[in-house]
Amino acid sequence: MATKSAGDFRNGMTLEIEGNVYQVLEFMHVKPGKGAAFVRTKLKNIINGGVVEKTFRPTETFEEAYIERKTMQYLYNDGDLYYFMDNETYDQIAVNSDDVGDALKFVKENENVTVSSYQGKVFAIEPPFTVELVVTETEPGFKGNTAQGATKPAIVETGAQVAVPLFVEQGEKIKIDTRTGEYLSRV
Repeated sequence: MATKSAGDFRNGMTLEIEGNVYQVLEFMHVKPGKGAAFVRTKLKNIINGGVVEKTFRPTETFEEAYIERKTMQYLYNDGDLYYFMDNETYDQIAVNSDDVGDALKFVKENENVTVSSYQGKVFAIEPPFTVELVVTETEPGFKGNTAQGATKPAIVETGAQVAVPLFVEQGEKIKIDTRTGEYLSRV
């Protein structure tokens, strides 16, 4: 493992500090008129997403944390476990539903996702930015209701609910932004 001193911090660098894995969001070298120089940082805990501000002496050293990001295929869900397959080695891994959260809300089986892990422990699953899903349930649109931007709830094939324009019908395929959960277009 490579060590980095606080004086060598760069934005985006991932480090192990006090048993947690942090990514450097911002850093600033401060040289006060009196006293020793220090490095003021804003760090994001990449396991739980929390952001903290810390100051360090420029000579303090920390282990660099190597985050592994892999494209894997989401296979299926079996109760509390979600199964993924490495597209290169065909190895399969199981991830606890607590670690998955609602990252797979818009992801069908056999879709590719990005799995991030640190020392073999998965901490984040990123779906593709957009997905195409079939609307399985929605109220029919009303003739003459042309209110601009009006939406209605729809259930897609993964079971997630999305607000869609009134003209979208049951059985249609739609494109969804997975980051916001917003309807983008018909397919």
